[in-house]
Amino acid sequence: MNGTMKNIAIFASGAGSNAKAIIEYFKGHPTIQVALVITNNPSAGVIQVAHQHKIISAILSKDAMATEQTVMALMKAQDIHFIALAGYLQMVPAFLLAKFPNKIVNIHPALLPKHGGKGMYGIKVHLAVLAAGDAETGITIHYVNEHYDEGKIISQKALAVNAGETAETLATRVLALEHEWYPKTIETLLEGVGVKG
Repeated sequence: MNGTMKNIAIFASGAGSNAKAIIEYFKGHPTIQVALVITNNPSAGVIQVAHQHKIISAILSKDAMATEQTVMALMKAQDIHFIALAGYLQMVPAFLLAKFPNKIVNIHPALLPKHGGKGMYGIKVHLAVLAAGDAETGITIHYVNEHYDEGKIISQKALAVNAGETAETLATRVLALEHEWYPKTIETLLEGVGVKG
């Protein structure tokens, strides 16, 4: 593998629309590529996304994910420099946080610190935004730490909540923001991140 390449691992639990957006954004990029997809869900759509793009994928149970030797062997084999969570619903183990300081990011479909925390994902977030009567929502890209959705915020993009909005229409509009800004933000972070592991 080209020594100047910065390799990304994507962790995802679901359909993989953000994973797909990231993979496609970096296709043919001179210095950044997605080299690995990890999921905890054997029926996740993201596995198909990885196969379509000829990217190695691994299904790791909760126990396997907690096994440092297993996970780090995968990371080393693919020379991973950076990890992007894209709808990954498990806690990232402490050893990974230690090995990849400020190199693990997540995207959340609301303006944190509002509507974050354990169990706040997918449509539940948009329902919470509507129930709170928020005038705006959006996305938050943040570093991952040992607590759900509490890592340092890297960037946020907002949009207005329209009259008559449903959780479904909100989900569609927020997802479009995610697909636009998550890959760009990763690129900005990686262009500033040294190639050292």
